[in-house]
Amino acid sequence: MKIQFCGATGTVTGSRYVLTHRDRRLLVDCGLFQGYKQLRLRNWARPPFDPAAIEAVLLTHAHLDHSGYLPLLMRRGFAGPILCSKATRDLCRILLPDSGRIQEEDAERANRRHYSKHSPAKPLYTEADAVRVLEQFVVRDMDADFEPLPGLNVRMLPAGHLLGSAMILIDDGHRRVLFSGDVGRPGDAIMREPSRPPSADVLILESTYGDRLHDPADPQVALGQVVRRVADRGGVVVVPAFSVGRAQTLLWYLHCLRENGGIPRAIPIYLNSPMAIDATAIYRRHHREHRLSADQCAQMCGVARMVNTVEESRALNLRRDPMILIAGSGMATGGRVIHHLRAFAPDPANAIVLTGFQAGGTRGAALLAGADTLKIHGEHVPVRAEVVSISNLSAHADYAEMIRWLETTSSPPGKTYLTHGEPAAADALRLRIQESLGWDCTIPEYLESVEV
Repeated sequence: MKIQFCGATGTVTGSRYVLTHRDRRLLVDCGLFQGYKQLRLRNWARPPFDPAAIEAVLLTHAHLDHSGYLPLLMRRGFAGPILCSKATRDLCRILLPDSGRIQEEDAERANRRHYSKHSPAKPLYTEADAVRVLEQFVVRDMDADFEPLPGLNVRMLPAGHLLGSAMILIDDGHRRVLFSGDVGRPGDAIMREPSRPPSADVLILESTYGDRLHDPADPQVALGQVVRRVADRGGVVVVPAFSVGRAQTLLWYLHCLRENGGIPRAIPIYLNSPMAIDATAIYRRHHREHRLSADQCAQMCGVARMVNTVEESRALNLRRDPMILIAGSGMATGGRVIHHLRAFAPDPANAIVLTGFQAGGTRGAALLAGADTLKIHGEHVPVRAEVVSISNLSAHADYAEMIRWLETTSSPPGKTYLTHGEPAAADALRLRIQESLGWDCTIPEYLESVEV
């Protein structure tokens, strides 16, 4: 087998790996590049492989940095099956069309307001493209073997990162390769912990939090403190949140805080993301795959007022009484949260709460770094609101959790490749794995190919 690293090298986005077996090719993950412009431009360029030559895609999970390029892959010639878990398929049914719709809306707005350098500005792909590619999804069960190509055995194992998320183990009869996908955490509020990593000759491992430890403090307590502080000064709490995974965790914590008196019951909570609303319903349908019971899922869904229409969303921007607004996207790269930031970031009474990893080049990363303005729709918006980071809400294992997880494997890999991390994080994890476990660990370059 040969693996080419066509994404997630030097960055946490754009996960794409081309695996060649007997001159036949499949793709593991097919994500969008996000963040810095030089990365985002890769989405527009021809991919470094022929999409028509890819016979199948194996998908670890539904987040757009792993799935968001699929509509364009199809438009550029890919016609094979996209193999994934049932929950991943269900989540992609809402994530991918929403991504296409947002890109169409952004292009339309850029053309109307004339702030794009391109005339006319065009979407990367459309909602219709995304709907079409969904026809190629094929569900496979967890912990069950299947053959995407003759002579290539594949098994998906629960990764604990997101509903339906999987590690992917590939065996050609001679060598076993494990793609970790994104690795979840023990003790997550909603997700069950990741399965024990199976033995493999080669491990492709994510390194998102390879240089940091999550704060051991209870994130629910931290969230309650922010809400009470902002409510006391009459402000609004704006929470950019990933619509799948993070939004559901936030809703559960807010329900618990209301029940235990951690936040005032009178403060209205709004979930302003049709995609997150639909995703929350999927969590109810798949409740056996996570920690919450059916009753708890109902409580999670009932804590917020669901905002579906654009008119309702715009009306929220005119209000100035205390409220909590949860909206996508988690790194403030697009979606309805952009409009909320434009409305509420200039007021020091308000707060912006960041609840996950912020990739370099995103508005979320700029806020985390203390930016005093944000560029939104071609304008520079002042940031005077309090900016709070609750980093331990992350669904990614930190380096200590990762090492403990790796230690549970029955047999260490002969070679480990670290991907899906910023350069400092990947190198820090490389050193820790080498020093703690004694494993041979390498960070591949973009487009590097290796024989396994």
